Amino acid sequence: MSGDAAEQYRALVEHRTGEAIQLGNEFAEIRVSRVETRNGSRLLIESPRSGQWVSLCPLELEALTWQNTATFSAMIGNPFGPLVTDEEP
Repeated sequence: MSGDAAEQYRALVEHRTGEAIQLGNEFAEIRVSRVETRNGSRLLIESPRSGQWVSLCPLELEALTWQNTATFSAMIGNPFGPLVTDEEP
């Protein structure tokens, strides 16, 4: 984790509210918790196995509901990589 990402993660973890929820099966394990930021609540989703994490705002979470099964299949088929790169419009 880069220095900036590590600092951002520490700041998020310091502002967790309530208990984290942990879900898992034979393929994956995740921990989900609510964090408070100066811009409102976000959901912190962590993968303890890989060390990967993401923090999503309510709009980003709602955008997940707009997706179809093919989107999630594409995400699973390209682990640890973005579906859209920063260079794409």
